[in-house]
Amino acid sequence: MDKSLLQHLPKMDVLLTHPALTAAQDSLPYHALRDGARLALDSLRQAVLDGALTALPTADQIAADAVRRAELACRPHLRPVINGTGVVLHTNLGRAPLGETAANAVYQAARGYSNLEYEIAAGRRGSRFSHVDGLLCSLTGAQSALVVNNNAAAVFLMLSALAAGKKVAISRGELVEIGGSFRIPDIMARSGALLVEVGTTNKTHLDDYRRAVEEQGAEILLKVHTSNFQIIGFTQEVPIEALTALGRELRVPVFHDLGSGALFRRTELAVPHGPTVEDSVAAGADVVCFSGDKLLGGPQAGIVIGGKSYLDRMRQDQFARVVRIDKLTLAALEATLRCYQDSALAAQRIPTLAMLTTTPEELKLQAQRQRDRLEERFGSFCAFTIAPDSGEVGGGSLPGVPLPTWVVELSPRALSAGALEQRLRGWTTPIVGRVRREQYVLDPRTLTEEDWAEIMRALASVFSAGQPV
Repeated sequence: MDKSLLQHLPKMDVLLTHPALTAAQDSLPYHALRDGARLALDSLRQAVLDGALTALPTADQIAADAVRRAELACRPHLRPVINGTGVVLHTNLGRAPLGETAANAVYQAARGYSNLEYEIAAGRRGSRFSHVDGLLCSLTGAQSALVVNNNAAAVFLMLSALAAGKKVAISRGELVEIGGSFRIPDIMARSGALLVEVGTTNKTHLDDYRRAVEEQGAEILLKVHTSNFQIIGFTQEVPIEALTALGRELRVPVFHDLGSGALFRRTELAVPHGPTVEDSVAAGADVVCFSGDKLLGGPQAGIVIGGKSYLDRMRQDQFARVVRIDKLTLAALEATLRCYQDSALAAQRIPTLAMLTTTPEELKLQAQRQRDRLEERFGSFCAFTIAPDSGEVGGGSLPGVPLPTWVVELSPRALSAGALEQRLRGWTTPIVGRVRREQYVLDPRTLTEEDWAEIMRALASVFSAGQPV
C-alpha cells in the first residue's frame, strides 16, 4: 500500500472544474455531478488503502468516471429493457409493448390539454368513457362498455355493483389465485357477493350450475378464466355457450371474466383454446370483463362490456371513480382499438399480434440471419448456433400452450453463459435472455431489428473487455 498516492488525488473543487464535468452541466444537474465526483474520489481513496492501486488514473480518467457515475444516478429507474426470452406478455417486463400508433397517441395526450371530459360539439362537460365505448361496442357487438384501470378492478366493480348480497355460483375449478395474491373467493367476499361453489376441482357439469340455482338459490352464474393455472387429464368444464343458455332458461344473468380477452381470432394467432371477446358476447354473456395489456395488445386496463342496464349500474357505483382510467391510458387504448377496425392493420401495428402471428418458419429465417451476423463479428469469442425451441404467450393468458420457435444459442469461449447473462443484463439498455445447458439463449420472436443492433453493441463491449474486437 502506497499511502503517498492519497496526496496526489485531485481536490474536489479542482475536479469539479475539469472540462468534462463543466461540459456535462448542460445535461446533468450540478448536485449529481458533485456526488459523482465525490464517489469517484472515494472509490480511488479506498482502492489505495486496500493496496489495489500502484498508480493513479489520469485527471481525464477520473473526470470521466465522475461523469459516468452522475449519469447512472440520473438514469430513470423505470427504463426500457430488451426482451430476448420469447415470452410475449412477460409480466415482469411490462406485458404488451405499445405500437407506434398508440405510443404517439399517449405523447399527444400528455403534452397538452385534451377533450378528456369535454364534448367539443356541444361545448359542455362530457364523459371520459365516450372515447372508447363506441369502439368497444362496434368491435364486440356489446350494448355498452366501461373501462377501468385493470381487470382485477373490473372484476371487483362488477361484483360489488351487481352481485353484493346475492348468491353467485362458480365452479370450484375456477376459484383461482392469480398474481399479487388476488384470490377469487376473497374478492367475492370483499365485494359482498355470496359464494356458491359448484362441481369439483377437476370436473364441473352443467347440472351442477342448475342445482345451484334451483336448490341453493344462486342468483348469478360466474365463469372465470383460470389465468396461469391449468388442470389437465380427467377434467371437464362448462363452455360459456352452455352456461349462457342455462342462464336464459333459468332467467339468471351470466358474468364472464375472460382474464386475457382476445379481439383477434385464435386461428389467426395460431394459439388455440378459449373464446374471443366477441364469442363471449355472441354466446349471450350479460357482462364480460378482460385485460387491455394481454392478448388485446394495448395498455393496462380493465375492460367491461355487456348489457346497458348492467353497465349503467357499474358506472354509478362509487368504486368506479376509485378505479377510473386516466387520460394517457385512454389515449393508448383508443389508438389500439382503432387498429382493430382493420384486422390486417392490427396484425402490423400491434406488436403483440405481430409476435403471435410470426410463424416458426419465419423465426427460423430470422434466427439464421442473426446467427450469421453474430458469427461474422464475434466468431472468435463465441460459438453461435440455432435450434428449435418453445416459447410461451405469458401473462397468464394461455397456460400450457407452447409457441414453437427457433432460438439463437450463444456459447462464449472465455466466460460462462451465466457471466454473459449477467453482463448483458447490466448493459445500458438491459438485455434479458435465458441460460440453458450452459448456453445463453435469445428468441427472435420478441426481438426487433433495433434490439439486435443493441445486442451487437453490448456483445462488442463484453468481448472487447478481454481483447480487441
